[in-house]
Amino acid sequence: MPTLEQTGLAGCHIEDQEFPKRCGHLAGKEIVDIDEMVGKIRAALIARRDSDFLIIGRTDARAVENFDGAVKRARSYVEAGADGIFPEALQSAEEFKAFAREVKAPLLANMTEFGKSPLLSFQELSEFGYRMVIFPMSAFRVSMKASDEFLRDLKRRGTQSGWLDKMQTRRELYELLDYDPNAESWSGR
Repeated sequence: MPTLEQTGLAGCHIEDQEFPKRCGHLAGKEIVDIDEMVGKIRAALIARRDSDFLIIGRTDARAVENFDGAVKRARSYVEAGADGIFPEALQSAEEFKAFAREVKAPLLANMTEFGKSPLLSFQELSEFGYRMVIFPMSAFRVSMKASDEFLRDLKRRGTQSGWLDKMQTRRELYELLDYDPNAESWSGR
């Protein structure tokens, strides 16, 4: 944990999957014994140096065992000291609601596309009791689709000139990265 904390991260989640890990929305996962996972959480808490660094216990038990197994594991992780719980691959809005009723801890929801979970809004999840939401692949999927369309068009036309209005300009990129304090003096895009 000290290395993660020194890097400036605000927290991490610790998973109960066996190695090698698989995407939480795919079949074929296995999970470790509940006592092993509790031990991992306790070890992370001992290693933690900054009390504000979040240790989130993630469970993939919904897909491997069932909903009740995920709740049981989550409660054990909270009892072990986890600061929050990440129930992976819940399968309906009702499951998200029920999990929040059953597990009294800050909860993290994963709103990844094309998986087992329905795509719920910030507002809905907040009303259910979730305090953290991740969108781990959304921007990547959008950028990859746009890149695919661009590369196909570039191959066909032999120039990128038709895409300039869809591109981030050099000035926009440098401002975003706080790269060049003189970017405002540039005459071009």
